[in-house]
Amino acid sequence: MPEESEYVLGTNDEELARLGLQHRVWRPIVLDCWRRAGITFGSRVIDVGAGPGYATIDLAELVGPTGEIFAIERSARFLEFAKKACAVRGLSNVRFRQADLMEESLGNLEADATWCRWVASFVSSPEKLVNTIAGALRPGGVAIFHEYIDYRTWRLAPRRAAIESFVDEVVASWRASGGEPDVALSFPTLFRAAGLRIVEAHPRVLTLSPRDYAWQWPASFVEINLARLLELGRVDSVWVDQVRREFREAESDSMTLLNTPMFLEIIARRE
Repeated sequence: MPEESEYVLGTNDEELARLGLQHRVWRPIVLDCWRRAGITFGSRVIDVGAGPGYATIDLAELVGPTGEIFAIERSARFLEFAKKACAVRGLSNVRFRQADLMEESLGNLEADATWCRWVASFVSSPEKLVNTIAGALRPGGVAIFHEYIDYRTWRLAPRRAAIESFVDEVVASWRASGGEPDVALSFPTLFRAAGLRIVEAHPRVLTLSPRDYAWQWPASFVEINLARLLELGRVDSVWVDQVRREFREAESDSMTLLNTPMFLEIIARRE
């Protein structure tokens, strides 16, 4: 895949590190979600959009040697990273598959569960993705999603105009690339058509101060995406410098609060 495409898709070295940080920030919430969804020893789980395998590893350890994980990922670079990480840990219960789910189906894998985090918001057809996921589950199996429903909750208190402009530009560039950041708004309709019944739905958002460990997650996102937006020609260096300056000013003030983009945690059962 060309270097430009790899960068836009977020598979460069900086993004690999950021995704690891992101997984650590949300890991306690994710593990509790999987428990409530019934993922346990012996489960067969599909990791949809497995990325570099951070969740894949946790799932493989959770289901144990009698369980099985199907790690589905579009990026060859991410898959290679995930394979090596699993090999280092001696995890032999993971099957890897490079696939673009906008171009091919998973088929009926009779899985007990699927895990899909921040994938539906990037694909060209969330409807096709949801149908593919539903079709890969056994009857009674569960589909678990973490997807944004209100991305513009990404804000600072007190307000910072340049940061709000940054969020607006992220959303605009996201949609220009064919994705939809607030994709969860369409889920009830898509789930009904796919034969999925919502069992649980919870909003997930963090409110952070600069002292919190999780602050590193949005901070790394700002830096990586400023470079991305500049390289794509959507913004100029003056704008980038203003956003960076405001964020650093906010970070130096211990009274600053940062709200993360709100996503929905949904557990849906195949009828």
